[in-house]
Amino acid sequence: MKFFVDTADIDAIRELNDLNMVDGVTTNPSLIMKSGRDILEVIAEICDMVDGPVSGEVVATDYEGMIAEGNKLAEIAPNIAIKVPLTLDGLRACKTFSDDGRMVNVTLCFSANQALLAAKAGATFISPFIGRLDDINIDGLDLIADIRTIYDNYGFETQILAASIRTANHVSECAKIGADVMTAPPSVIKGLVNHPLTDKGLAAFVADAQKAGIKIV
Repeated sequence: MKFFVDTADIDAIRELNDLNMVDGVTTNPSLIMKSGRDILEVIAEICDMVDGPVSGEVVATDYEGMIAEGNKLAEIAPNIAIKVPLTLDGLRACKTFSDDGRMVNVTLCFSANQALLAAKAGATFISPFIGRLDDINIDGLDLIADIRTIYDNYGFETQILAASIRTANHVSECAKIGADVMTAPPSVIKGLVNHPLTDKGLAAFVADAQKAGIKIV
């Protein structure tokens, strides 16, 4: 499973990228707002740092506006994935961009039917939002499983990009279900390394090494 980091924080991306934990980056207007910087400037800097897909989201809600903004974003770098909402205008824009050979991330997916439409529109990525479904007492992981079944049934090449990831459990469960990609905040990705037994075992090894005076170099 590919790991995308969901942030516009350049320092956080650089830290994870240096650890080879970044296969791509997802951004959205809310994350750009938190950065306090110009959207085109931030995305250009991210594209410079990361080899994989970098999702830049349009803010227009009409087809013509999405096309204009998407084309502007695509000028930044060849690894831009134009991010459009799962609306009728968004699906139309997806088809246009896909036909032009652009990567497209269709976002705000909350149902299997929506995911089916995105695949038919040629989406490179579909972004089902797990955490937001969990918030309203619907199991977001069930949606990932449903989309996986549908895409496998018909050979759709659209990649399932599990989004709104909030816990380590979300990550492992998505991997077991067969999500192609997951995108999560830096804190969630870094937190995957944590386990109390690892900490306990390491502390014991270090204490024993110090008692025995063990030195490697």
